[in-house]
Amino acid sequence: MSTSLNRREFIGSTLATATTAAAGSLVFGFATSATAQGMAPEVNAWVVVQPDEKVIIRIARSEMGQGTLTGLAQMVAEELECDWARVTTEYPTPGQNLARKRVWGNYSTGGSRGIRESQEYVRKGGAAARMMLVQAAADGWKVPASECSAVAGVITHGATGRRTTYGQMASAAARLQPPTEVPLKDPKDWKLVGKRMARLDTVDKTTGKQVYGADLQLPGMLNASIRACPVFGGTVRSFDAAKVAGMPGVKKVVKVGDNAVAVVADTWWRAHQAVTALPIDWDLGPNAGVQQAAFNATLKGGLDAEQAAVGNSHGDVKQALAGAARKIEAVYAYPHQNHATMEPMNATAKWTAERCEVWTPTQNGEAALAAAAEAAGLPPAQCEVYKIHLGGGFGRRGAVHDWVRQAVAIAKQMPGTPIKLLWSREEDMTHGLYHPITQCKLTAGLDAQGNVTALHMRISGQSILAGLFPQNVRDGKDPVVFQGLNNGGGEAMIGYSFPVLLVDHAMRNPHVPPGFWRGVNLNQNAVYLECFIDEIAHATRKDPLALRRELMKNHPKHLAVLNAVAQRVGWGQPAPDVNGQKVYRGLCQTHGFGSYVAACAEVSVSAAGALKIHRIVAATDPGYAVNPQQIEAQVEGSFVYGLSAALFGECTVKDGAIEQKNFDTYPVMKMVDMPKVETIVMGSGGFWGGVGEPTIAVAAPAVLNAIFAATGKRIRELPLKNQSLKA
Repeated sequence: MSTSLNRREFIGSTLATATTAAAGSLVFGFATSATAQGMAPEVNAWVVVQPDEKVIIRIARSEMGQGTLTGLAQMVAEELECDWARVTTEYPTPGQNLARKRVWGNYSTGGSRGIRESQEYVRKGGAAARMMLVQAAADGWKVPASECSAVAGVITHGATGRRTTYGQMASAAARLQPPTEVPLKDPKDWKLVGKRMARLDTVDKTTGKQVYGADLQLPGMLNASIRACPVFGGTVRSFDAAKVAGMPGVKKVVKVGDNAVAVVADTWWRAHQAVTALPIDWDLGPNAGVQQAAFNATLKGGLDAEQAAVGNSHGDVKQALAGAARKIEAVYAYPHQNHATMEPMNATAKWTAERCEVWTPTQNGEAALAAAAEAAGLPPAQCEVYKIHLGGGFGRRGAVHDWVRQAVAIAKQMPGTPIKLLWSREEDMTHGLYHPITQCKLTAGLDAQGNVTALHMRISGQSILAGLFPQNVRDGKDPVVFQGLNNGGGEAMIGYSFPVLLVDHAMRNPHVPPGFWRGVNLNQNAVYLECFIDEIAHATRKDPLALRRELMKNHPKHLAVLNAVAQRVGWGQPAPDVNGQKVYRGLCQTHGFGSYVAACAEVSVSAAGALKIHRIVAATDPGYAVNPQQIEAQVEGSFVYGLSAALFGECTVKDGAIEQKNFDTYPVMKMVDMPKVETIVMGSGGFWGGVGEPTIAVAAPAVLNAIFAATGKRIRELPLKNQSLKA
């Protein structure tokens, strides 16, 4: 195998394989030599049962606080019929997955796909293991397997009452051929799936036992801190290593790629002090003079550009608007935003000429393996990545693994020594992959009775795919731009019917690199559409809920979640005052990542312009609700993240560089500001939707619409920290 590995080709081939796997062609056997080596027998790739009846369920997707690890384990255990109290989990490595023909399928954990895209084959993994364990017991008793049943890890022969356990049968089961036909339970028979189950990782996290990447310690390990050019596209001209070589603990100063320098020392703090003091002469490159105002002007120009890629359309919008009795128009704007994970980017790498090993928190172990192999100059078979729980992901640790490449590049210059690279907060904030910046011009046509006859949404701004996967942009169209605005498809559909509609995108890409940011483009698209629907309601003197109901008659699932929140809050009746302050409400809904969501925010605004968000009621229909307790936690967390973005989230550019360097200039939601969140989980069944991202998108528009109800001020540009709400 060539050592000149193309990461995109590798990931492309693995994703293609994952698609096949998700279609049901995964092989559930692949028993290894674990039994021969005296280890606990692997019944199949998903299930290991130890003699003490402990059940280890292998989870390929990453855990980053969203609860996927527990949810997937629930689904395997559901079909396995094991004792949930004895369940624990482990990550199989991406190297093992590669060696075993990707038996665990896709490792990518993003787009709220952790459960919904692997639910079928992980359930089959559990069911196949149960069938093999039961068959092993039946063979030992010399009876048909159909006469045996399994409950809570105990196998019983119905006719004779003989019993045995999974732990006793695991070795024999591991020697059997896996079944070729693996039926699954009817959802009505589920015992674990759909139940409120405590998370498997809570105790370790609350006691401090859980090891994150930043905590990792290895024998002989050294630490590295890094500085990259502050301007994207800039490079290192030179640096004076001698100036810091004598500082305490410093072991080595190394160049990393063409744009960064790192210091390796015995502790991270010493490495960081040295790299901070290191004189570096940067070539800031062609973007050094770029200012935020230039971005904004470029995007504004795209709002009326002739050329635009069409995402959704029917009818002749130009003609319909020209013939409208009245037109309403508004322009909205959404800024760059940082992922701002609590744990900065980090990886520990150990490199030799024969092997490269990496320990890192990652949303995609296979992508991390590909990045490590390319940086190491070794075939993937000679590399390994050990996944660690993430201290936050939000998309930053998914598609691009720049920090892994850096760690390996540093380790290559100190062969055989484990090197832990940890970015400083400032490095993390100024070298991210940012939520794309966009603007949107919305124009609605009305007839003489105030009915909407046409809608044109022109989005102008950045394309994530153009920045990360340009091969997926076809004829200037990035399909991800239109999340929540699509005509059908089941992933991110518009929830309104307009007689004439045009949604198009004028691509305008600044030099700041874009990335998949939790909720992705659904976030701003929900703001644009849902706030504009409210504008139409106000202009036509219609109740915002009533107008939505008129436009949503053909979208029953969208309407169901909206009606649920309206009913819960008592829409149509005034909200109760809080401490003598009038409280006002705002509604919104959207569809994204396969789920239907809606929210109603209750806010007050003082005479001085101080905003207080008192309560948010949210409804979500993900089809099947695997763990309602986790869903509620995810919805609450989504509002923390979404409201942080709405209130404070903004990254701006000065002289080509990101200005916000820490939480003093990029604040997040504080507990005192957090509203009460009430979650309505209303899984209607029949489909699998995501949970971790869609609710984020309804945070901002619900609050913005409530602010308008309270003040009469229409806020069309985020974040709110830049706006005055004073009467």
